[in-house]
Amino acid sequence: MQPNQNVMGTSTVMEPTPEEIRDRKLYSELGLTPAEFEQVEKHLGRLPNWTELGIYSVMWSEHCSYKNSKPLLKRLPVDGPRVLQGPGEGAGVIDIGDGQAVVFKIESHNHPTAVEPFQGAATGVGGIIRDVFSMGARPVALLNSLRFGPLESPRVRYLLEQAVAGIAHYGNVVGIPTVGGEVEFDATYEGNPLVNAMCVGIINHEDIQQGVAKGVDNPVIYVGASTGRDGIHGAIFASEELSEASEEKRPSVQAGDPFMEKLLLEACLELVQKGILLGIQDMGAAGLTCSSAEMTAKGGVGLDLYLDDVPQREEGMSPYEIMLSESQERMLLVVEEGREAEVKEVLDKWELPSAVVGRVTEGDRYRIFHQRECVADIPVKTLVDDAPINYRQGEEPLSFREETAASYMEELTGVDPTEALQRVLAAPSLASKRWVYQQYDSMVRTSTAVRPGSDAAVIVLDGLDKGLAMSVDGNSRYVKLDPHVGGATAVAEAARNVVCAGARPLAITDCLNFGNPEKPDVFWQLENAIDGMGEACRQLGTPVVGGNVSLYNETKGSAIHPTPVVGMVGLVESRDHITTQSFQQEGDVLLLLGANFGELGGSELQQQVLGMISGRPPQLDLAAEKALQSAVLHLIQAGNVSSAHDLSTGGLAVAIAESAFAKGLGARIDVETDLTVIPYLFGESQSRVLLSVPKEFAKEAMAMVEKQGVTCSRIGEVSGEQLSIWINGVEVVSEQVSSLQTIWEEAIPCAMNASLTN
Repeated sequence: MQPNQNVMGTSTVMEPTPEEIRDRKLYSELGLTPAEFEQVEKHLGRLPNWTELGIYSVMWSEHCSYKNSKPLLKRLPVDGPRVLQGPGEGAGVIDIGDGQAVVFKIESHNHPTAVEPFQGAATGVGGIIRDVFSMGARPVALLNSLRFGPLESPRVRYLLEQAVAGIAHYGNVVGIPTVGGEVEFDATYEGNPLVNAMCVGIINHEDIQQGVAKGVDNPVIYVGASTGRDGIHGAIFASEELSEASEEKRPSVQAGDPFMEKLLLEACLELVQKGILLGIQDMGAAGLTCSSAEMTAKGGVGLDLYLDDVPQREEGMSPYEIMLSESQERMLLVVEEGREAEVKEVLDKWELPSAVVGRVTEGDRYRIFHQRECVADIPVKTLVDDAPINYRQGEEPLSFREETAASYMEELTGVDPTEALQRVLAAPSLASKRWVYQQYDSMVRTSTAVRPGSDAAVIVLDGLDKGLAMSVDGNSRYVKLDPHVGGATAVAEAARNVVCAGARPLAITDCLNFGNPEKPDVFWQLENAIDGMGEACRQLGTPVVGGNVSLYNETKGSAIHPTPVVGMVGLVESRDHITTQSFQQEGDVLLLLGANFGELGGSELQQQVLGMISGRPPQLDLAAEKALQSAVLHLIQAGNVSSAHDLSTGGLAVAIAESAFAKGLGARIDVETDLTVIPYLFGESQSRVLLSVPKEFAKEAMAMVEKQGVTCSRIGEVSGEQLSIWINGVEVVSEQVSSLQTIWEEAIPCAMNASLTN
C-alpha cells in the first residue's frame, strides 16, 4: 500500500500499489474485467495507479460508455430536417421555427432510487435539469416515468411515497412545472423500481452550447456545490445488478440541493446570454472525471486539472475520491483566457462557489495534479473514443416460440363486462394518478395549457401562438411478449398522444431500461426492441436525439420486464389546436378511428383476470398508424374536434370512461360488431383514437377520415351522466359515470393508506 497525502501532509487513505492492483485483481472491485485491465495497461504503457484505474473504471462503465449497447444504438435514426443537435451532447435540440428550438432529454435514476428513494429520485430530476440548461436552454417542463412493484407491499408503498416526494421537492423548489408522466405497477419491479426523468427547455438558436474544451491555455472553471464523498462509484453502481449488498451502497446515492440548482441554472443562463462560454458540461455520472474527459476528447486537446483548487467540503479527500465523486449541482465551464473576472462577477452575484481548476493544453494528455504531483497521466481518447465495446449475440428464448395468441381467450371472453370495467379501472396502473401529480406544481411559470391527466401535456410559448405537447410512454408487457412490436408500439403511442393534443410529432428521447445484457435472452430483448423503435421512428419521421441506456436492472438474478420508455415532443402550431381527452358537451358524436381486432394478449384485462400475461401483444401496422395520426391532426387543425383520446391500455371501454370523468359527462354507445363483447371493449388493438365532434360536423369528419384511408365508425353520443354500452342490440354496461370515477380515483389512495388501517 502507498499512503495518499492530504494538503496538511498527513496520511489519510492507504491505496494499493499498481502491483497490488494487478496481483490481487483489485480491478474487479471496480467492475473491470481482466481483459479490460490489460487494455488499460496497454494504453498507459505501464500499470495504472489507483486513481487512474478509478478513472478508467467509471469511464468504461456501461453507464458512461454504453459498451454493451453502442452497436445497437447506431441502428436508430438520428437525423432530420429539424435536428439541430442529436445524440452526443447534454440533450437533443429540435428547430421549432421563429429562431427557437426545443431542448429535451430523458434519463434514469433507477438503482439510486432502490436504495434511497427520496434522494435517488430527487437527484435524477436535478441531473436531467442540468443536462438541459447546460445546452443554454431554459427548462420549462418536467415529466417522469415511474415503475414500482405491487402496492400490497409496504416496501413498495414506501418507495413510491418517497420517490414521488423527492421528485416533487426538487422540481417545485427549482420552479419548473411537472406537467406529465406515467406510473405503472408490476411485480417485476418490486426489487428494482424505475425512475426515468425528462426535462424540456426552450432556446434561441444562437444560444446553443456544447460540452467541449478548446483553446490552449484557456481556463477550466468549476462552479457550484463543493465536492464531497457522496456519489462515489455511482456510475459503477448503475452498471451492476442489485443485490442484498446494495443497501450497503447507500453512500453511492447523491444528496441534492434544489436551492443551489436554481442559482446554478440562473448563473449559467446569464453567462450564455453574455456570450462568455466556449464550453459547458454538467458534472453528472462520474462527476469531474466524465465532464472533463468528455469535453477534452471532443475538443481534440489535452487538459491539466489541479485538484487542490477544487472546492471540497470534506477534509483529506484523495484524488480518487475527488475525481469520482458525484456530488450534485456542479458544472464545468471553459472560457477564453482573460475573461475569468467576468465569469466570477456573474457567479459571485448568484453567490456560487467557483474556482479555476485547470487549463486546456496541447496534445492529448489528460493529467491530474494533486499537491504539486502528477497523480494521473492518461491519453484522453482512450477514456472516451477507445472505450471497449462488447459485440454480443442475443438468443431468442424458447418461451417466445411457445406462446400462442389464443391460449387465454376462452378464460377472458366469459367475464362480465361491467365487472371487467370496474376491475380494470381499479388497477393501479390504470387508476387515476392524481395522488401522484397533485404533489407536483404543474402551473409554476404559468405556461402550462394542459396539465397532467390527459393524453399529453401542453405548454405555450411566451409571445407566440404556438405550443409544445409532450408525453412519455412505454408498455413493458408488450415488449416482454414481443420486443420488436413492443418497441415500435412505444414510439407509436407516444406520437399518438401528442397528436391527440393537437401537435405534430417532432422527435423522441428514449430511456432503455433492461436487465443484464450479458445474458443472451436479455440482449435479444434489447436488440429487437431497438430495431422496433428504429422502424417506427423512421416511418413516423421522429428521429432519436438523445437518451439513456439503463441496464443491469435485476434483483437476485431476476430481470425486470424490458422497459423502453419514449419521451415525445410535438409542435402545436396554434393554441386553437390544443385538445384534451375530456368530453366537452352533450350531443357531440363519438367517432372511433382505426380497426379493432379484439387483441387481448398482454392487456390490462388479461393481467387482472389471469394474474399473468401471455400470447402476443397487439400487432402494429406502421403505415396505418401514420395515416391515422395524419387524419386526426388534420381534423383537429380544421377546428371541429371537441376531444381526442388515444386508445391503448384498457381498450375502448377505458378510453370512453376516462373521457367522461373530467366533466362528468356520460355517453351512450350503440354498435354492431362481429367481435364478442370482451374483445371489442377491452382489446388493445393499436392505431385507434376516440374523437368527440359536434353533431353537425360528424358526417364531414367521417368523410375526411375515410378519404385518407382510415377506418371510421360512429359509435354513439355524449349524453347525460350514465355510461351505457349496447352491443348488437344488448346493453352490456350501464353505470353512473360518478360511480366508475370513484373506483378509478380511490384505487391508489386506498392502497397507499393500507398501512394505516392494518
